[in-house]
Amino acid sequence: KTLRQVLQSVGALGISTFIHTLIFIALGILTMTPEILESLEMVVLNVPSEEIVLEEEMVTVELEEDMTPSEEINTNPTAAPAAGVPTAIGAATFSEAQFDAEVSDSKVEPTEMAASEIKLPASVSDSLLTSIPLGSYGDPREVVDNIQQAMDRITQELVFMLEESDVLVVWAFDQSESMRNDQKEIRERINQVYTELGLAEDDAGDHLLTAITSFGSGYIRHTNKPTSNLELIKKAINEVPIDPSGAELICPAIVRAINDHTSYTSRGQRQMAVIVVSDESGNPENNVQFLENTVQAAKVAKCRTYFLGREAVFGYPHAYMRWQHPQTGTVHWLKVDRGPETAFVEQLQTNGFRRRTDAFSSGFGPYEQCRVARESGGIFFMLPTVEKNLVRGEADKRRYKLKAMKPYLPDLNSRQYQFAKRDETPLRTFIWQVILDLNPLNEQTAEIIEMRIRFSTDSATFLRQARQEQQKAKTYLIYLANAQKALESGYELRESELNARWQANYDLIYAQLIAYQARVYEYGAALEVFIRNPKTAPLMQPPNRRLVGWDITGQSKLSAAEVSQPYIERAVELYNTVIELHGGTPWAERAAQEINRGFGLQLVPVYRAPPRSVPAGMPPIPIPKL
Repeated sequence: KTLRQVLQSVGALGISTFIHTLIFIALGILTMTPEILESLEMVVLNVPSEEIVLEEEMVTVELEEDMTPSEEINTNPTAAPAAGVPTAIGAATFSEAQFDAEVSDSKVEPTEMAASEIKLPASVSDSLLTSIPLGSYGDPREVVDNIQQAMDRITQELVFMLEESDVLVVWAFDQSESMRNDQKEIRERINQVYTELGLAEDDAGDHLLTAITSFGSGYIRHTNKPTSNLELIKKAINEVPIDPSGAELICPAIVRAINDHTSYTSRGQRQMAVIVVSDESGNPENNVQFLENTVQAAKVAKCRTYFLGREAVFGYPHAYMRWQHPQTGTVHWLKVDRGPETAFVEQLQTNGFRRRTDAFSSGFGPYEQCRVARESGGIFFMLPTVEKNLVRGEADKRRYKLKAMKPYLPDLNSRQYQFAKRDETPLRTFIWQVILDLNPLNEQTAEIIEMRIRFSTDSATFLRQARQEQQKAKTYLIYLANAQKALESGYELRESELNARWQANYDLIYAQLIAYQARVYEYGAALEVFIRNPKTAPLMQPPNRRLVGWDITGQSKLSAAEVSQPYIERAVELYNTVIELHGGTPWAERAAQEINRGFGLQLVPVYRAPPRSVPAGMPPIPIPKL
């Protein structure tokens, strides 16, 4: 029989059954397994169709810029009002410090292996000013300086698409308050896009249609149907609300945006593109649950997906932003989902004392957004990180040179694929296990490795807190030493590892484990120094700043150099090796920053003005969720 006769004999029902069977098989492959979710240490939520309620999280950031020591500290116990801290006489009765750690005689030599060159996918290049065939990989990293540059590139993409057929563009705007300025600028530049394409005149037809949607904890379709009417488009963008929930369910929003508009492209006479505008990576649990469904939806609809986003935090899921309450003046540090750049975190989640609060740059966008852009043939446009209130700077290293970063590209394959391949890469298993064992985002682990930064001004309370933290420090030192030994046992695997990214991960984390042992030892020793030789400080500073505590902060002088100095010398040596082998990358920048942090610690007095009262008759302004 001919193919035509076979198809006629099968009939519509048979063909339909065959197609649906293929779809079910694809969905089965995409199903997340419990093992993968367990490895992520995440709880997958059954997300309601309209809203998800997330717990608010705020942090007090240690070593804030306001915590400088008083220039004149009164050390005379008989001086006028002073904080109640232990006196020198009382300190003499305290027990001896019990820090008996020794530097391990590691036989691991500084690595001499240069970063290997990894073949870059053909789709990734310095410029993509050529048409990308549908079905090809897109560009997961295109650095732009502003919205204008991104819009110019989007216009170029639309030119390529319009050469083939009519086009439907669906915009998906993040409903966060932080996105208002970006929305305003895009609204004003929509007209420019139509003008440059020669489609701004009334008689230009509907070659390019636009639809506006937005998302937060839910999803809103702002245009009843796609339109080329510029005034209707601008009006729809103006209607994007502010969602106070702080949730960004990006993946379900993309799927809804595609499904809501496939009827306009189903006959093959019009192509579709979705453009997502967000400064966050999206709700982590929701991303895990819906990412592969989103990739599949974009592929099935042949929908290129573009992102106007921000750089991911290096190896960490969150950044923290400073927000000062306009009524009380109280400063809050609000969590923002902005990373990581990989499917699974590949860096330590601790800074040695507590969970990380930095916004250190990764050089790439968030994993989920880059994966969707690449798989759908779209582009992730990496906009500058303009926020001045991100904790601890280093938040815009987008200019890591592409040539230097090519060997360090993150793996944008699916989480399922990476998890399945884990057993074939024992070095990566070693590193992931160390990261999990020292993860302060795990509540049980945090009880052991999260060290107190602020101590009471009351002498009895201070002493109790200090002794408790010294005991924790001893346990923490054991954790760090065991992690160090685990990595040392895998050193031969490091030598045989061909992936430059994982070479760098090993090199940096190994150096950090040794450096953090020195810092934790210095932490315990600094507390002992303060107990034995307590400082005093005025209870007030003009005009109305009160002493609120004693904070651990850095200094150049070491409190226990005889023990910590060998660790420090070894750590600095390893950090310099990272800088040499992985120059021009986040690993080298992080190593340099770790050296510049120093290793000595001291306690300094911290003063705060009391919060202002909320004006009478005015409702209190709630703390936002970003």
